[in-house]
Amino acid sequence: MSYIFTHYWLELIQGLGYTLSSSIIALIASMIIGTMFAIFEVLPNRVIQIIGRVYIEVFRNIPLLVIAMFFYVIVPMYVAKINGFTAGTIALIIYTSSFIAETVRAGIQAVSGGQMEGAQANGMTYWQSMRFIVLPQAFKIVIPPLGNQFINLVKNSSVLSFVAGFDLMYQGNSIASLSLDTINSYMVIGVFYLIITLPLSYYMRNFEKRLA
Repeated sequence: MSYIFTHYWLELIQGLGYTLSSSIIALIASMIIGTMFAIFEVLPNRVIQIIGRVYIEVFRNIPLLVIAMFFYVIVPMYVAKINGFTAGTIALIIYTSSFIAETVRAGIQAVSGGQMEGAQANGMTYWQSMRFIVLPQAFKIVIPPLGNQFINLVKNSSVLSFVAGFDLMYQGNSIASLSLDTINSYMVIGVFYLIITLPLSYYMRNFEKRLA
């Protein structure tokens, strides 16, 4: 393993950078989009509810790799040229946001309906009640499953390796081919993923305890 670290550290650092960049972008975007579609599902408008449900069910049930390949192969052919990093990150956003939407929706529905009614009775609009009263309580409820989604997102970022996204897994494949040391190459990549996910897991557990 030390040979891989010393001879390919530039490639590993580059892969780490791409993995972190994609994960952070996807995390922020999927939280925003997922929350939006979660709200769609609980709005008193049947058409918007159906839009939210269709988005969630479609993208939860399509493999992440299929979505990534669509943006990597089909979109450049017919819409606009995008690189592998962008294609993979967009796929991560869409795929993860569908799971986050379902998680946040469950949190919203777990909040007592009297909270919304009370807020509106005190002069708040529906959106003010949702933003200031319901959503904060919903997020507190769903912190554990959201934490799991964040960790899964980091691990799922390895899909970039299939679309030339230059992430850790892509670099691991390249290093394994160059060094002819497959076992140690992938062990090093596994260590890098642990370096990212273990602190995140620890932080989410402590954050959950503080909220409790």
